[in-house]
Amino acid sequence: MPNRLAGETSPYLLQHANNPVDWFPWGDEAWARARAEDKPVLVSVGYAACHWCHVMERESFEDDAIAALQNDLVVSIKVDREERPDVDEIYMDAQQMLHGHGGWPLNVFCTPDGRPFFGGTYFPPQRRTGMPGWTDVLQGVTRAFREQREQVEQQATQLTQHLNLRVELAGEELTESPAQVRSRAAAALLQSADRTHGGFGGAPKFPQPYYLQLLVQQALDTSAGNRSDARQHLAHSLRKMAEGGIYDQLAGGFHRYAVDQIWLVPHFEKMLYDNALLIPLYLDGLRLAESSPDAALFARIAQETADYLLNELQTPDGAFYASTDADSEGVEGKYFVWTRDDLHDLLDERDAEIACRCWGVDVGGNWEGNSILTAAQSAEDVARWLDLPLADVQASLEGSRQALLNHRATRIPPATDTKIIAAWNGMAIDALAKAGAILDESRFTEAGERAARFILDRMRNPDGGLLRIHSAGRASVDAFVEDYAALADGMISLYETTGDDSWYLEARSLIDAMIDRFWDHEGGGFFTVARDGEQLIAQRKPVQDGATPSGNSLAARALARIYALTAEGRYADLIEAMRESFSAYLSKAPTMLGLFVSVEDWLTDHRSVALVGPAGDPEIARMRRDLWTGTPRPMVLMQGSGESLVPQLTDKPLQNGRPTAYVCQAFACSAPVHTAADLARVLDEPLPNG
Repeated sequence: MPNRLAGETSPYLLQHANNPVDWFPWGDEAWARARAEDKPVLVSVGYAACHWCHVMERESFEDDAIAALQNDLVVSIKVDREERPDVDEIYMDAQQMLHGHGGWPLNVFCTPDGRPFFGGTYFPPQRRTGMPGWTDVLQGVTRAFREQREQVEQQATQLTQHLNLRVELAGEELTESPAQVRSRAAAALLQSADRTHGGFGGAPKFPQPYYLQLLVQQALDTSAGNRSDARQHLAHSLRKMAEGGIYDQLAGGFHRYAVDQIWLVPHFEKMLYDNALLIPLYLDGLRLAESSPDAALFARIAQETADYLLNELQTPDGAFYASTDADSEGVEGKYFVWTRDDLHDLLDERDAEIACRCWGVDVGGNWEGNSILTAAQSAEDVARWLDLPLADVQASLEGSRQALLNHRATRIPPATDTKIIAAWNGMAIDALAKAGAILDESRFTEAGERAARFILDRMRNPDGGLLRIHSAGRASVDAFVEDYAALADGMISLYETTGDDSWYLEARSLIDAMIDRFWDHEGGGFFTVARDGEQLIAQRKPVQDGATPSGNSLAARALARIYALTAEGRYADLIEAMRESFSAYLSKAPTMLGLFVSVEDWLTDHRSVALVGPAGDPEIARMRRDLWTGTPRPMVLMQGSGESLVPQLTDKPLQNGRPTAYVCQAFACSAPVHTAADLARVLDEPLPNG
């Protein structure tokens, strides 16, 4: 019999709707039941693509006897972390305070007023390899709640007090410039760099695009002593990720992370946000690579990943779904792996041999008897080895790719989490706008515009406020600061790449609403939840970047870009206030705020480039093309053909009827120029007093 989750729209919650557990969705009803029965509350948090969430569901939440025990002892609330990041943030912080680590599924036990006192992640149904069983946990927690109530209350009070501490408030004076903070952060990252396999640290290994973005800026700093090192490690990391099993060699797109150090074995779910964040990074890598062999690789990966978004995550209405699962038919990775026999059954002998060599498919496989496809050998190496023309090997490989994709399409695919999340769509809009401009592929720009229109038209409150979630035909959940910030950032990228003033206006409206609703007037920075939103047991201010950049990092980037377009000091003042608020982090651990560090440095070093003239003018088109395909220098691009709603364009007229470009930095502007060649020259020269 379905439980209360059957009335929800979240695909993750609906996965649990037929559990024998008497699940409640997040809301007053569950807490009222707990108070009335004086029971502890289990807040169980996960997401649709979470492998271990599925394992715990199969082992425990679908077991009638375990569910009966759970129903008797506790009130159970199931939460989709992607739908309610505010709830996840609080209870994940509590879990990390208790145990020093976190993860999903997250299972935290609370008093009936919501204060946490015990937590964990995955538990097996019965004791296993030193881990307590779920039945033991349920009984132990309930026993402590009834027999050691005073200690439980004390633990809950202390945890809640720590959760409410504003540790992000200014702790010390920060005398370094943004460039100096960025250089210190980049040096720390390079110390932890994996020089063999790329990326940072050991297993498990995440792409961490905002770390690599810091290396992009370090590589562009002509005064940085480790500039070359940053550039080399960035390119090395991008290559290794693209060659590994973390990248889907057939359909494009990145899995969430690798469980090993060498990028071979992924955790097979694919997230919208990972791919949206990696596309601009590969585009920056492409532009830094210039004419090196890396350029073609990085361009291909960016294009294939953007196509993956369009082919597999785009909704019929143009927005983007949240993720696809790691499992199919209850087996992790089954959809994605192959055997040597598979390839020989599907392809003729020569094509199978080429495919096996190029994609690293061997007898016995490289993972649990199967093969995860990697870029094991280049087409050039295989052509030499088999003494074949390179063109023949490339044609064979492309035919084999299509044959394997066709066969893979006959398999039962991983489930898709069909939630549409405003923040993640904002990241995708940003990525697609840039991909359209840099790769000269209009389909990507058009896809970004379709997604933006969907969010703006169909994810609003009656009062016009933004909503975070669209699922099962309904929009719900008041948006959080990351939603406003990421969506505004995407709108600015659409303005920069299309020249359509309406996207600038939408971005500015979202940013002003974000300031009005989320800004902390006392301590600086932005709260997760709006002042008029649901207030939980702790008021949180997202500072540290995690799986996605923090809400404050995203907000800072939107503020910096709108300041560059408007020259209104109030936007820059807010970033300065954020710098003071987060000074303790910036001083001691700047890599924790990787995107914020990048934004601050960008704000102080960026150039504003204004192109004035008809959009169809060939010289304007050449300027635009050169700006997008050239060095990824800190820059904001404005364009218009006369009257413009963008303040920074109002005093930059068309001169003598010719297309005109203006380059400005720190309140100093170059003399206007009229050709792409002259614009390139000005960009390579220091501006007066700049």
